[in-house]
Amino acid sequence: MVNINMTPYIDILLVLLIIFMIITPIRQMELDVKVPQASADTGPAVPDPSLIVVSISEHADIAINGLDQTLSQLGEELRRIYSERSNKDMFISASPKLPYGDVVRIIDIAKGAGVMDIGLLTEIN
Repeated sequence: MVNINMTPYIDILLVLLIIFMIITPIRQMELDVKVPQASADTGPAVPDPSLIVVSISEHADIAINGLDQTLSQLGEELRRIYSERSNKDMFISASPKLPYGDVVRIIDIAKGAGVMDIGLLTEIN
C-alpha cells in the first residue's frame, strides 16, 4: 500500500498562509466615531446658531448653513470659517440616497480645513 507524502502539501499551505498574511493590510483606514449619550433632559433641543452644518443633497449639491458651495470652494470656505473659531465642530447632513464615498470625501476636505470633530446628522422618521 502506497502512502501519500503530505510534506509538500503542508509546505504549500504554509507558503500560501504567509503570502496572505503579508498582502492583507494590517491596519485599515479608520474614522474615529463618538456615539452620543442619552441625556436626562426630555425637552426639545434648541439648535445653537453658531453650529456649522454642511448639507449635501442627493444630487451632490453642497451648502454650508444654507449657502450654496461647490466642491472646489468647500475647503477654502471651511478653512476661512474655522480659522477664526475656537469651536472646531461641524455637522454633516447628507441625503440617504447619496453614496457614502461622497460623504467621506466631504469629511476629508473638512479635516484638511482644520475641523476637529464631525457629526453626521440622520433623519428620524
